[in-house]
Amino acid sequence: MSTTDDDNDHQRGGGNEEITSSKKECTLCEQNNVDDITEGIDSIMAVQKDMSTCAACGKEGNSDDMNTCNKCKSVKYCNAACKKKHRTKHKKACERRVAELYDEQLFKEVEPRECPICMLPLPSADQVTTESCCGKTICNGCILAISMSDEKDLCAFCRIPPASSDKEEIKRLKKRIDNGNAGACVLLASYYTQGLRGLPRDYQSANELWLKAGELGRGDAYYNLGANYDFGWGVARDRNKVKYYFELAALNGDKDARHAVGILEGRDGNNKRAMKHLILAARAGNESSLHCVKEGFMNGLVTKDDYANTLRLCHERQDKIKSEERDKAAFLKMAGMW
Repeated sequence: MSTTDDDNDHQRGGGNEEITSSKKECTLCEQNNVDDITEGIDSIMAVQKDMSTCAACGKEGNSDDMNTCNKCKSVKYCNAACKKKHRTKHKKACERRVAELYDEQLFKEVEPRECPICMLPLPSADQVTTESCCGKTICNGCILAISMSDEKDLCAFCRIPPASSDKEEIKRLKKRIDNGNAGACVLLASYYTQGLRGLPRDYQSANELWLKAGELGRGDAYYNLGANYDFGWGVARDRNKVKYYFELAALNGDKDARHAVGILEGRDGNNKRAMKHLILAARAGNESSLHCVKEGFMNGLVTKDDYANTLRLCHERQDKIKSEERDKAAFLKMAGMW
């Protein structure tokens, strides 16, 4: 059977169009296949990621459904029975990992608390004031500024007048404490410690408040509690608890407690740990720690670069704490004029 050129051209054209169309469809099919395969791999990987192996019996299971070690969080078990069975074998590794995790937190630099008004890092305890009305700890620079304004009789933060009596002061603090205010706990604890505002000197009540304030995030409260264990005020003297609470204070950003922990580690012969603490305390602005770091450098315990960086950061932190208002308040207070 013969065909004309037109027919041939038509057939060739039609054939090309069909081939082109077929190629497009094939490309799409290939892409769809690639997408399907990729999704399949991703889903398999997701399942694999969610799968864990029991540390005791080796059985695999869904990670979310397995029983994790409560302390180190690094191993999983298919059930509580396997966890209990494996406990003796896992104990040493668990304790080692727990210690590593604790040190990771302990040796982190913590940002200092700030004055809620000027937003500068708070200075030392003798240069701040905690208000019973709001429980805020405010730098004396901001307190001085409000005392020199038309609102001199009001709180620098919440603008509430001061308590009219000791009874009202204590009532305010207890109300704040019931609402979980750490500053109020600290202030009332200091009243119990010194026997102020009509309260008897009561170290036991103070220690309870220091502990509560520490649990609410106040490092200085843990530091005071540790100091009381050191002196035996309201509690039996306990060197282990002294270090424990000093470390908790350091974890919560108290540079004085960090310095104290460094000294304790040094006395125990743990020079490496001691210098790590003292460097962190110096970088937070503790002058005594900076002096210890300098001695560590002279004795070969601290490198030249570490000492240089610590010296620079210490001065930077000290500069950040300063302000004209704070300097004026410190001068007036020292001169007995405020």
